[in-house]
Amino acid sequence: MYFIMETLKRFGTISEQARIVLAEVITKRSLPKGTLLLEQGKTCKYLNFMESGFARAYYYREGKEITSWFAFENDIVASMYSFTAQKPSYENIEIMENCVLHSIHFDQLQQLYKEYPEFNLIGRLLIEKYFVELEERIFSLQIQSAKERYKEILNNHPELLKRASLGHIASYLGISQETLSRIRANI
Repeated sequence: MYFIMETLKRFGTISEQARIVLAEVITKRSLPKGTLLLEQGKTCKYLNFMESGFARAYYYREGKEITSWFAFENDIVASMYSFTAQKPSYENIEIMENCVLHSIHFDQLQQLYKEYPEFNLIGRLLIEKYFVELEERIFSLQIQSAKERYKEILNNHPELLKRASLGHIASYLGISQETLSRIRANI
């Protein structure tokens, strides 16, 4: 529970009573590498906070896996579209390393929002963070060159190069693995 409190504390203050209730509804889970946390077409029912491990989201286009995002320690792991709208997910979420997640069910989170105003603030700030990251990702794919996108990974997420396959990184960057190899050779 300490992990969740430290994570949420970055976004706002939580009353002692709200902490107690949150502790009652959060579930801690350990999942092995290779677990499919969410399947495309199913509705995301849990918001997960990753204490340890590594995950990725992907979808299929023309029979190929396209990686849409990666998650590391202290990240939220969920299909935000599916979780928020309670509609079927467009993506799969795969656990890439053994991980520990702290999870809350959609209905329980909605109840916390009703009963404890501080969770509304924290929830809003988390969603704002997510949407800023989403807009940065869209900007990156539309404006930056593949080389610039790769340099951004080098500068901002060097751990990704150690934890993800080159194929997953290439699909995340929107390029072929061969193009990624050429970019890497010239940097």
